[in-house]
Amino acid sequence: MIRVLLVDDQRLVRAGFRSILDGEEDIAVVAEAADGREALQAAHDHRPDVVLMDIRMPVLDGLAATRHLLGDPTVTAKVVILTTFDLDEDVYGALRAGASGFLVKDTEPEELIHAVRVVARGDALLAPSITRRLISEFAARATRPVPAPALDRLTDREREVLSLVAAGLSNDEIARELTLSPATAKTHVSRIMTKTGVRDRAQLVVLAYESGAVTPRWLTP
Repeated sequence: MIRVLLVDDQRLVRAGFRSILDGEEDIAVVAEAADGREALQAAHDHRPDVVLMDIRMPVLDGLAATRHLLGDPTVTAKVVILTTFDLDEDVYGALRAGASGFLVKDTEPEELIHAVRVVARGDALLAPSITRRLISEFAARATRPVPAPALDRLTDREREVLSLVAAGLSNDEIARELTLSPATAKTHVSRIMTKTGVRDRAQLVVLAYESGAVTPRWLTP
């Protein structure tokens, strides 16, 4: 059973998400919170597997709450940021803090359910349509790459895999692209994460772009 914590200051939003998620046999909403401070307490009390976290909230916003939550080594929950298209920079900050991905609030019910399952099994939720806008805007503003010495330890194959992870491909898609078994693709991704010291695929994507190891294809002349 996937345990979910809903965090949003709008009760109607929480109610709508709860009605969708509680209808699934493998998902249960175990708690709700109306602000970031309540979210931190609820996360420790209920130990959810996935936290759906709004960014704009009173008392403690979602970005700060995500940093606090994922900075706690005892927390194993994955965070998915709830946002709108005009919050790109904040979403990027949340991904840097360790969030596993993001959803727009008006997402379709099946996309919400899929997102919870994807994140719960350890994959990053990086929808190409939103990720492209997010990364391109931030990368276009970045004048200098941030060195990441850990990337020097990657093999040529691992660099290939990294570029595909950065493009938002799943392990199965990477396997098909490189003619590997899914298990081998998963092993490569795990080794890259270990070598770079990141805790999440989303953080790996951010590292790839920030370091200049991967350049968005749509930004390449």
